[in-house]
Amino acid sequence: MTRRTIRNLTIITDLVLMNIAFALAYVVRYRFEWLLETTYADPYSNYWSQQFLLNILLIITFAQNKAWQRRRGEFWIDEISRVGFATATSIALMMAYTFWFRPLTVSRLMLVWALLFIVVFVGLARLLRRVALSILYSRGKFVDRALVIGSGEVGRGVIRTLLARPDLGYHAIGYLDDGSDENNVGLGRIPHLGSLADTEKIIAAQPHLHTVFIALPGEMHREILDLLQICHKRSVRAQVVPDLLQLSLNRVEFNNMAGIPMLGIRDVHINRLQQALKRGLDLLVIILGSIPALLVGLIIAVSIKLDSPGPVLYAAERIGRQGKRFKMYKFRSMIEDAEQKKGMLQHLNEADGPIFKIKDDPRLTRVGRFIRRLSLDELPQLINVLRGEMSLVGPRPPLPEEVAAYKPWHRQRLVVIGGITGLWQVSGRSDLTFDELCLLDIYYIENWSLWTDLRILLQTIPHALFGKGAY
Repeated sequence: MTRRTIRNLTIITDLVLMNIAFALAYVVRYRFEWLLETTYADPYSNYWSQQFLLNILLIITFAQNKAWQRRRGEFWIDEISRVGFATATSIALMMAYTFWFRPLTVSRLMLVWALLFIVVFVGLARLLRRVALSILYSRGKFVDRALVIGSGEVGRGVIRTLLARPDLGYHAIGYLDDGSDENNVGLGRIPHLGSLADTEKIIAAQPHLHTVFIALPGEMHREILDLLQICHKRSVRAQVVPDLLQLSLNRVEFNNMAGIPMLGIRDVHINRLQQALKRGLDLLVIILGSIPALLVGLIIAVSIKLDSPGPVLYAAERIGRQGKRFKMYKFRSMIEDAEQKKGMLQHLNEADGPIFKIKDDPRLTRVGRFIRRLSLDELPQLINVLRGEMSLVGPRPPLPEEVAAYKPWHRQRLVVIGGITGLWQVSGRSDLTFDELCLLDIYYIENWSLWTDLRILLQTIPHALFGKGAY
């Protein structure tokens, strides 16, 4: 399904809904007589000419306000604002028409109802379109193939956005960069395809490539122009991501000082008010779920004790916000001397980077394998949340030896308090590479909102139940 097909379907759907809204406005005005009674009901056929004129005006105002242009990543409320403004403009022009030309059949209240119904109907249709496309994109259907050029901070910003927002409808096939291997992103499923010199060859080998994101330093303007020419020659859409000192755009503040435009740099963190809201959400969820959590926890504790020798809880040192160390609690899911046997199993490690993961870890107990699959071993971490050492949602607190192996950009995930669940847990969990995990955590930090935490908490439930990517 191409962008043009989606746009044409949207236009047809909107026009149908607009005319239904106009007919409903007539019914509400003359049949239901809401707000104002009437002594005489004009036949609907008398309004056909006005309906035709309104259609023409709506087509013009919607096109002028780009209300039929789908902008990837745009909030629904912003899209509906353009729809509402275009519709209000058309209705205002219709009222002006009735004022100046005074047609025999006229009802300004009916036009007000038409305005309301058009915005509601079209708004709901756009919301349904978003949901449908989001589901299709998450399943890899109708996505546009994208290539990223550049792997600095801006390039990583593009890649983490594409990873965190499958609803944008892009599938990153890889990236190009002239930097050293140390500076390359090194994603498993978003591979390093080569250098800038390979651009034309790579594009030629990808017949269905839709977009090239150029995220290079500003001083490479000559190279950027060359890349734009290559994309134009190959009929591939090119998008240049502004450098702004190799900072993510989320870290750039735009200010005005007496008419002088200013660019500032803000720290990527969750401010005090946001921390208070986040803490309030944590405590509210724990209070509401305390009784079920205690009952489930009691059953698990008894099961662990009956299944294998050793303590019920396992405490491991973790690195929290700004490098602060704390003890993170879990239900014990492995045999008692599991830590001593870790070195012997290093060759079975299935995770990349500094993480140690084995899908069928032989150290797991029978109960441990079950609670790991459903992530119930994480339940005691509610204690860490109550103590303020963790949050319900946030980057997963790493082990000290993992942090010691971090690249500098990996450490950005440590600027906020860690969490029990997070964006990467609902985006693939253990199936993700370590770099993908870090990119998603950084995206979460840069784009935090209370709604984001609520959405992740709700998405965690089906992911935990089905155990996708959990081991």
